[in-house]
Parts: sequence; C-alpha cells; structure tokens
Amino acid sequence: MNKKIAILNGDGIGPEVTAQSIKILKAIAAQYNHEFTFHEALIGADAIDKTGSALPEETIDTCLDSDAVLFGAVGHPKYDNDPSAKVRPEQGILGIRKALQLFANIRPITTYPSLQHLSPLKAKQLEGVDCIIFRELTGGIYFGKKQTSEDGTYASDECSYSKEEIERIAHLAFQYAQKRKKKVTMVDKANVLDTSRLWRKTVQAIALQYGDVTVDYMFVDNAAMQLILNPKQFDVILTENMFGDIISDEASVLSGSLGMLPSASVGNGTALFEPIHGSYPQAAGKDIANPLGSILSAAMMLDHFGLTEEAKVIRDAADWTLQNNFVTKDIDPVNFYFTSTIGDLIADYVSGKIPGSVKKENIELRKSTII
Repeated sequence: MNKKIAILNGDGIGPEVTAQSIKILKAIAAQYNHEFTFHEALIGADAIDKTGSALPEETIDTCLDSDAVLFGAVGHPKYDNDPSAKVRPEQGILGIRKALQLFANIRPITTYPSLQHLSPLKAKQLEGVDCIIFRELTGGIYFGKKQTSEDGTYASDECSYSKEEIERIAHLAFQYAQKRKKKVTMVDKANVLDTSRLWRKTVQAIALQYGDVTVDYMFVDNAAMQLILNPKQFDVILTENMFGDIISDEASVLSGSLGMLPSASVGNGTALFEPIHGSYPQAAGKDIANPLGSILSAAMMLDHFGLTEEAKVIRDAADWTLQNNFVTKDIDPVNFYFTSTIGDLIADYVSGKIPGSVKKENIELRKSTII
C-alpha cells in the first residue's frame, strides 16, 4: 500500500512525539511492505512566527493532497498570556478542521491495569472501562459569531447548530455502537439550551433507524459526574463541540495520563489523527514527553487505511512497554525512559527485534538496543 501522510508537527512537544510515530510508521512500512511518504507543513505558533499565519495556505494544500494528516499539538505561552493577540495558534487547528471538513472527533478511552495507580479513581471503578467519545467539531460555540463591545465590558459567543450537522455525526456514532456494545449515550443540556433540544430531537429520530442500539440521554453536568462515579456504564458517548472538549479531557484521567490518549478527526475530506494532549511547552526539547498518545493515533490512522493487523501490532507494542514499565516521566517520575527510547522500543517490537525477555539494564537513555 502507498500512502501520502501530511505531518503537522506544531508547537511544544508536538515535533518530538510525532517523530516517534513517524519512526514506527517507517518500521511498519518495512515490515509489511508498504510505502509511506511524509510531507511536513507549518501550523500553530511555529507557523505564526515564520509566516504570520497560524494556518498557511501551503499547509492546507499539503493536507488536501494527502491520504491522512498526523498532527502534533499547537499552543505557546506567549499567546496564552496575551488576550489581545490577533492571531492565535489554536486558529490553526480550528482552521484545518474546517478546511478538511472534519466534523467528528473520535476519542477512545481505554484503561490499563499497570497504570491504575495513577488514576484518581479506585481500581474497581476502572475495571472494564472501554468507551469512545464522539465530539462534533465544526459547529457550536467555538465557531459561532463572536462579539466584544468597543469599551471591552461586554462579550458574546453564539452557539448554533443545524439538523444536518447533528445528523451526520449521529449516524457515525450509531454505526460505531453497532460494532461495539450497542449503546449510545447522548450528552446535552436540553433542559436549558435550544441547541441541545435540537440535538435531542434529531438523535431521537435517528435512533429509530438503529433498532439494535440502546440510547439514553444525559445532561452534561450529570455525565461529568457519572464519568467519575461509574465510567464502565458508557459505550459510545455522543455530544456537541464544547461539551465533548470538556468531558473527553475529564475522561482522559481514567487512563492515568493525558499523554496516553489518541484521537481521530474524520469527515468529508482527509482524516486527521492527533494525541489529545496539548503542546506542553514546559517539556519541549527535553525528550521526556509521553509519545504513546501520538503513536496510538498513528495506529488509528492505520485502521482508517484498513491496515488493522498493522494497527494491532502497534497497540500490542504499546501494551508491552507499559507492562514492562518502559514508561515516560509522566507515569514514573523516578524510573523513567526518554521519549525517543519509547519510540525506539516500539519500532523494535514492530520490527520483530524484541526477544521474549528483556534486561532493563541494557535499555539506557536514548538507546533501545536489546542485548
């Protein structure tokens, strides 16, 4: 298989974690006789510094001309601390989602026994947790009309949705549920918001087309609480843009580290794959960031290509590193391994170079040669 992949490294730890995914994709290509070509483009603060735009036209063209996009992260403190900035890094990711017509963000939430001690929840609450969040990406308050008065004392953000925007992601969520545990939980605020009432009415109508799927409805404040009290009750969670942004970050703590979770953004154009963590500028350049969110996003990309066996090998490799305590600083601040070391280990696993037993004393710093 030949595929063109656009690489948007972005800011902070984005380039470091994305480099590990590229390393592993190259190992996959060599092992399974595929050909992946990578084309880098600018986005975020890095793009602003170099071009004045968070999303240059050349970047859009590169993505449109690719089979998939692998994205790092955007964000920089100099913009976070400047509310008057006219151009912001986050405009890059919002813009590319719009340009590629990506209307659904898919975030699987998986727990790992070896990381349960890092979660604020008790182990018994984490057993059997396996859910997936479908967050609408192109509508809602993030894209609504924004207004600030001239004297700076009043501001407003419009939240709007159309029936068509809701229908297209709802169908995807129900189709995924049919392949899983056949349950969809619709999260809204229909007791207060007109947009939520439209969501609920539209989803109720679509549910009639999926008789094998159970549907329940939950207000977002209750859903946020239930994710902590009883997360295993969820299978597929369907929700709008801002609610999905918030509850998916909340759900990320179930795994033990924000650095663990991947995501896919799909729609009418080229699909985009990214870890859900931010740019984490404090760790940039230190080779300490957790690359597994990016690496597992690359696995989701392979699933998207229909390469399910190759995707499973990557996931098995990631599980192997966790089970053998080859982890980054966010998971073990004392006995940790470098970002690049984890990438090397997973690439070696994919390439069949990992023997049945491993002597940890032979894994040092950035070296992953197994002796």
